[in-house]
Amino acid sequence: MVPKMTSMAVARPLCSHSCLFLAFSLVSIVSLLFFSNSLLSDPNLRISRGTVETGINVFVAELPRSLNYGLLDKYWSSPPDSRIPSDPDHPTRKPNPPKPGKYPENPLIKQYSAEYWMMGDLETPPEKRIGSFAKRVFSESEADVVFVPFFATLSAEMELGNGKGSFRKRSGNEDYQRQRQVVDFLNKTQAWKRSGGRDHVFVLTDPVAMWHVRHEIALSILLVVDFGGWFRLDSKSSSFPERIEHTQVSVIKDVIVPYTHLLPRLDLSRNQRRHSLLYFKGAKQLTFISIIICLHSKWSGGLIREKLWDLLVDEHDIVMEEGFPNATGREQSIRGMRNSEFCLHPAGDTPTSCRLFDAIQSLCIPVIVSDNIELPFEGILDYSEFSVFVSVSDALTPKWLANHLRSFSERDKESFRSRMAKVQSVFVYDNGRADGIGPIQPDGAVNHIWKKVQQKVPMVKEAVIRERRKPVGTSVPLRCQCI
Repeated sequence: MVPKMTSMAVARPLCSHSCLFLAFSLVSIVSLLFFSNSLLSDPNLRISRGTVETGINVFVAELPRSLNYGLLDKYWSSPPDSRIPSDPDHPTRKPNPPKPGKYPENPLIKQYSAEYWMMGDLETPPEKRIGSFAKRVFSESEADVVFVPFFATLSAEMELGNGKGSFRKRSGNEDYQRQRQVVDFLNKTQAWKRSGGRDHVFVLTDPVAMWHVRHEIALSILLVVDFGGWFRLDSKSSSFPERIEHTQVSVIKDVIVPYTHLLPRLDLSRNQRRHSLLYFKGAKQLTFISIIICLHSKWSGGLIREKLWDLLVDEHDIVMEEGFPNATGREQSIRGMRNSEFCLHPAGDTPTSCRLFDAIQSLCIPVIVSDNIELPFEGILDYSEFSVFVSVSDALTPKWLANHLRSFSERDKESFRSRMAKVQSVFVYDNGRADGIGPIQPDGAVNHIWKKVQQKVPMVKEAVIRERRKPVGTSVPLRCQCI
């Protein structure tokens, strides 16, 4: 019996140690799983589940300088913009001496300046691009996408502002000549021939940028503010052959990008009591370019805006101001947006406008009146966390909108503004440099655009391979608009 007792005496401590080790291991695993789950479920932490952000390789097409920074030189030496009574870039109503690398302050142009800031990021020396998601490469074979460095918006707006009425014509239209130069150049490159342009990135934030050659770049990745001015009425409409067919422009291959905000950022710590319920400042009736867009597309947002104006203008705590985006209008907008709980965002000549992004920078809760709208960076951001969405039919019901907005409690509005403050930087392009070339904000608009472009790369590569193996003489109809 003694040996048996000795054996049991020895076994007990061994079992005790094993049980303690097993128990400790289980506790450690459970704790780790709980900690990991709490990180992934925290909505304030931007952690990508199952993906590693490695950046995107970008080759810059070697277009002549006259199509980008050279256009800026031409702009500063041009006459004032004929469309506005007070051009901030030409205060003496005479051409200015060149301002190397500076983008216009003219609000009609500045709101579309994404092309300038994206180009500035890629032109920044590599050692200063530590925070950039896009990695510039100098060989087409190493690139995921090819960036086309054409300031298409600036080109179009210079033509619109010259007062000659030549924009819709091709003869005597300098913008058309530049568009043609860009497309002809690209068609000769090996990169374009290899992919059919599918992996080329065009910045077309102005609704009329590349107007005359859109059908030739329809397969490319287009960076646009929305699709409001892009669809043809139907396949039989031939009055405007430059329009892209609805099957060739889509959130599947293209990227919605933000306008450049024109109003300064208001920090949440400086927010003060707001005295009006709802604020809107803008044109009540359609502009000339709005009429062009509406006549040749399915868009009718301008009519909705006019009806909303008539319904809301007499409400006692709602401010509806008609005005132009000049210096005086800017100051009025700053005061109006910072003094109001909500800012109305009805459709105009296009579904969106820089007004939405001015509201976000002003911590004025956006009220987005639309049944179908594309917004930047959805999938990364959830706009319903800091915006109010309203259907057109509800908004056009007398008294409905005002009553709906009055139903939000102070706590609701504080939550909207708190969440809005966390995403203000996402819509900022400006890097603080006078020439636009320099380090960008890592959490700013440029990086978010490239992250969205990267999401398109696998689909683009698949389309290129499919096209390459297609038997000679066969054709497959383009089908993009499926969501």
